[in-house]
Amino acid sequence: MKLGINGLGRIGKLTLWHHIARKYFDEIVVNVGREVGTSFSDIASYLEKDSTYGWLPVYLYGHKGKRVIENLDEKEGTMYIDGVKVKILRTSRNPKEINWREEGVKLVIDCTGKFRDPNADPEGSKGAVRGHFLGGAEKVIVSAPFKVKEKEKGIPEDAVTVVYGINEEVYQPNKHNLISAASCTTTCLAFMVKPLLDYFGVDRILSASMVTVHAATSSQVVLDRLPKEGTKDLRRMRSVFNNIILTTTGAAEALSLVIPEMKKVGFMAESVRVPLTTGSLIILTINIQDESIENHIDRELINNIYKEAAATKYKDFLIFTTEQNVSSDVIGYPKAAAIIEGSETHTRTATAKVDICKALPEVGTVCTHVEIPITQVVVYGWYDNELGSYTNMLGDLTVYIAEKMI
Repeated sequence: MKLGINGLGRIGKLTLWHHIARKYFDEIVVNVGREVGTSFSDIASYLEKDSTYGWLPVYLYGHKGKRVIENLDEKEGTMYIDGVKVKILRTSRNPKEINWREEGVKLVIDCTGKFRDPNADPEGSKGAVRGHFLGGAEKVIVSAPFKVKEKEKGIPEDAVTVVYGINEEVYQPNKHNLISAASCTTTCLAFMVKPLLDYFGVDRILSASMVTVHAATSSQVVLDRLPKEGTKDLRRMRSVFNNIILTTTGAAEALSLVIPEMKKVGFMAESVRVPLTTGSLIILTINIQDESIENHIDRELINNIYKEAAATKYKDFLIFTTEQNVSSDVIGYPKAAAIIEGSETHTRTATAKVDICKALPEVGTVCTHVEIPITQVVVYGWYDNELGSYTNMLGDLTVYIAEKMI
């Protein structure tokens, strides 16, 4: 089977790296949609080197790695990367004009970040994710959360959001043609939340909130810039080098698509951008109805929940550690959706006094005073928001979808 990748930005490039290493697909067709640099070799140079992750041969083979890109054919737009044929398309950026059918590509990952509305008209001049179907694709994975512009339309029946390892069983090959792989933050968050839900049940979760301390992305600017007309978030126009920048995240909304039980829980999600190329952190706070003050939830119990989850059900995706990490320690960490920093787990238990009042005939209002023990749990989870966590999980999902197409 051939794999199609639309877009060669951060996730597109690292997705190509992942599948070159994985060797599942016989050939990979990458759509760039324009000419690059002064020659075809400039694309090869871009693919071979990375400011964050280093040299592609070292990624593949460690310190013994040697150059792996060869047989460049500018006319055909092909090269071989570690023995895998890669074809680069440089003509069209609108998905409907990308000729996947002619290339023999049935499965496409759209890594542009631009085509996120599953309801958008594929015939539109600005392009839409459904345009890939007009070009010949049968299944399209979007490397971002869906963003529905006309809210009343909702998510269409043939679209689904999947975080591999959490809810891939909801994917129905005969029904779903558009698959969102959510986001890097939602992926990490899902693996932080699910073990607690599995253990306590959703009815005991009273509220939850998270803050992601997130590395910079290419949507930010290098130096301060005058906002375009209609720009709402002025902070995104401030220099990524010099600032901690408050922004928003759709992780809470996306999480409810992946873990529907979370719709019952009041959940808030915030994001803070910091001047790093990758390596991010989620600080998760959950309030749980406890059994009693005497027999309350403590740090040891929470850590044991994660230890057990990391050793069993989620062993391929979740890491538990008591090491004292910093963000650079998780860069490129092999296949870890979330790395729980167990040394920083905290719990605090107190009682909430609640008055339950009821009006009774001839008696009047009768109130009962109830004290409910509540434990607040704080958990820290690291994730490499580019390669180590998100791209690896996206790669697993891609192979999972591909195997259902054979």
